[in-house]
Amino acid sequence: MSLSDLSATQAGEKISKGEITSEELVQACLERVEQVDGAIEAWSYLNSDYALDQARKLDIIRQDGGPIGPLHGIPAGIKDIIDTAHIPTELGTPIHAGRVPFKDAWVVSRLRQAGAVIMGKTVTTELATYSPGKTKNPHDPNRTPGGSSSGSAAAVSSNMVPIALGSQTNGSIIRPAAFCGVFGFKPSFGMIPRTGVLTQSVPLDQLGVFARTTEDVALLTQVLAGYDVTDPSTTLRTPPLLLSVAAEEPPMPPKIGFVKTPVWDRADVICREAHQELCETLGENIEEVELSPSFNHVFDHHKIVMEADIAYNYEKEYETGKDLLSDSLRGQIERGKSYTAVAYQKAIAQQAILDVTLEELFNEYDALLTPSVPGEAPVGLDNTGDPSFCTIWTFCGVPSLNIPIFVGENGMPIGTQLVGAKNDDARLLRTANCLLSRLNG
Repeated sequence: MSLSDLSATQAGEKISKGEITSEELVQACLERVEQVDGAIEAWSYLNSDYALDQARKLDIIRQDGGPIGPLHGIPAGIKDIIDTAHIPTELGTPIHAGRVPFKDAWVVSRLRQAGAVIMGKTVTTELATYSPGKTKNPHDPNRTPGGSSSGSAAAVSSNMVPIALGSQTNGSIIRPAAFCGVFGFKPSFGMIPRTGVLTQSVPLDQLGVFARTTEDVALLTQVLAGYDVTDPSTTLRTPPLLLSVAAEEPPMPPKIGFVKTPVWDRADVICREAHQELCETLGENIEEVELSPSFNHVFDHHKIVMEADIAYNYEKEYETGKDLLSDSLRGQIERGKSYTAVAYQKAIAQQAILDVTLEELFNEYDALLTPSVPGEAPVGLDNTGDPSFCTIWTFCGVPSLNIPIFVGENGMPIGTQLVGAKNDDARLLRTANCLLSRLNG
């Protein structure tokens, strides 16, 4: 077993006990990159000397008896829309080629404070939208890894790093996690500050994480959760105790609602049958729930908000580098410019209305279960797959977790998605652990 196969939690324990060094762990991850990344291309920037220098300095701190953080010596991948000081952050477009920020994003500062090694920058799609980057699926290089956090999902899936950061404005964490076969977690809206991250849509942009275990998901998210006065989506409150609560036994077996959503007809036969079998396995602990008709229009509301905001936030790129943008992104910007202020405000207003409906639902259920994606990752590298099973939960800002438990007819991963009540992320992770225990028991 290579050190690169270790989870962040496992590696952290070994580092804290002196059984391995951070330098040894980072070196193993770099060797793994050398072995597999030629076929996957998960990285937009990786400097081995820089990664090893961080690791050596962290090892000296531990050897000298200095305080160590919860991620001490652990390498992490950073999506290339998240600013890193003195390291290129090019946003997945030639328009920003050579862009090097002078300071870290809030989350990167948080990682460094926790002792993490900034391994490098992972590939994003063009400005975190739909036009693919160079990354291929680790399970089949002829298939998409999903997007827009394609490099982060692929890097974690192929054991190049144990953890990585991503973002989601529609399905950009859950979808690539499902296609690449890893855990992907999009916490509640506002849990993780977005300062220093590319702005696509202020009401929709959410940061999240990739990992190979739920324990690592909880650990990393707990490190990143917090308040930043410059991000109005965040709230000054005590961060949730994700790691300890997620590991607890619930007072009673969780009650789960199975939701097909209005796009159930997009799921392929294998995906439908897998979820039906899962429901049968869970038995009395799960029952089918039908969302109210008001959720049928979420896809239109989401499109108006996202595309109008893209038109606003990417105006400079459109004006100065229109010819360097993909047809897909140009189309989104041009449609976004056509929406009226009234249409935008009506769409935004639906978030609060749907929040009330979901609150009532989560008074009855600990979590909702629904597909992450319609099926296996599509063949071809010209698109990133269908995000529609993520749209409702992103629009409503509730936490969602991809759980990699299914395999399709071609041997590709298919995830299921567990959704929780807003700001009740710890209970969602605890429910996920209960579900996995039930399936593995």
